[in-house]
Amino acid sequence: MSKTTAGRFFEDYRLNEVIEHAVPRTVSGGERALYHAMYPARHALASSDEFARASGLAASPMDDLITFHVVFGKTVPDISLNAVANLGYAEARWLKPVYAGDTLRSSSQVIGLKQNSNGKNGVVWVRTTGTNQHGEAVLEYVRWVMVKKRNLDAPAPDVVVPELAKVVPVDRVNLPKGLDFTDYDFIKAGEAHRLQDYTVGEQIDHVDGVTIEEAEHMIATRLWQNTAKVHFDATARPDGKRLMYGGHIISLARALSFNGLANAQMMVGINAGAHANPCFAGDTVRAWSEVLDVAETNAPGVGLIRLRTVATKGTAFELRGEDGKYLPDVLLDLDYWAVMPL
Repeated sequence: MSKTTAGRFFEDYRLNEVIEHAVPRTVSGGERALYHAMYPARHALASSDEFARASGLAASPMDDLITFHVVFGKTVPDISLNAVANLGYAEARWLKPVYAGDTLRSSSQVIGLKQNSNGKNGVVWVRTTGTNQHGEAVLEYVRWVMVKKRNLDAPAPDVVVPELAKVVPVDRVNLPKGLDFTDYDFIKAGEAHRLQDYTVGEQIDHVDGVTIEEAEHMIATRLWQNTAKVHFDATARPDGKRLMYGGHIISLARALSFNGLANAQMMVGINAGAHANPCFAGDTVRAWSEVLDVAETNAPGVGLIRLRTVATKGTAFELRGEDGKYLPDVLLDLDYWAVMPL
């Protein structure tokens, strides 16, 4: 009897089944240091204990995307080990800050299945929840992924495509308990722009670019324990290339957005996200953002800004062609909520 596994294939999923993912992961200052080494991440709330305490928190929380990567990475052996591509995200909410010393684990529920017309693969929708050592939910999100079939003759399941909210409603956005921007220090944060300085429809070119290296991508996927074959195994794709982990591009885009959005301190929800085109070593990633909405909250001095941040190899503010499809240089289209001082 074999003690190893080739992972799940499309025909192995059952609607509504709940999958408990191995292995719990305790995060520490090491994750923070490596995250800031791999990406030009420098938002003050996730960088400085003193800044965080002045903002009403006990200490500086882990970067929100560290939580995302750890929770996501736990799911890969069960959800996307045999993935063709990770297709999108929706209904993501950060529910509780994660601090050094917290232990995270993940579980996923299958909420949708649809075999593709080619009969070789299908799309699986899952709702994933990350919890801490106290059993408290810290993050939840929906993602959908295209997964290969092992047996092409396996019957197609009944088609179930979940209805997902286009936007996380403001009243369902969770803010960290105690968050207070009344005495926000704009000098320490790096920019003077507050929520009232941004207008809906405004576009921001984040200017800087980062050229992707094979080595840093390998460090990133190993750090987040992402075992998807297309990221490690050059024989897993017909072109012989290792596909960059989509979360790596999300973190790059978010970090690059500091230039112009330094006060968008924490991501608190993802409304929609799409990996528009693949990214490979040698590509230079740039980012631009568009302000989609703004809102106030009940937390003192704290507002919400809804942003579309686009990672691209091309020119700022170019997204789709005349056919409505993403331009080939566009890598990521991410729609999210972030907190910002009023």
